[in-house]
Amino acid sequence: MHFSTRSQRGFTLIELMITVAIVAILAAIAYPAYTKYVQRGYRSEGIVMLNDAVARMERYYAQNNNYSASLTALGFPSATPLSQTGKYQLGVTATATAYTFTAAPKDSQTQDACGTLAIDQAGAKTATGGTDCFK
Repeated sequence: MHFSTRSQRGFTLIELMITVAIVAILAAIAYPAYTKYVQRGYRSEGIVMLNDAVARMERYYAQNNNYSASLTALGFPSATPLSQTGKYQLGVTATATAYTFTAAPKDSQTQDACGTLAIDQAGAKTATGGTDCFK
């Protein structure tokens, strides 16, 4: 009988497959959490856009003594402005004495659980899909 005294080097196939399985499990846990984190970051962009629109509307009211249903009259570049990265589109419904701004998610942001964000003249904040969306 001839025994080799040379030591083995490297990994066995089983060890490699166990490592791949562990990495896959960690990725399956981490990716959804990361996606929610990114969506929350973009949601803050939608909230900023709503707050800016409210400030513009209140300035308009102070000068004209009524609210406007035109976003261009408030100084926005178009009738359907998008947020800085294009993840939210601003909309408004208004009468002379009341208004509601909405920030509708676009593209990948439509997967956000909060859905469309809204704020009215009384400062009431709502979201179509969640309760803690304005934090």
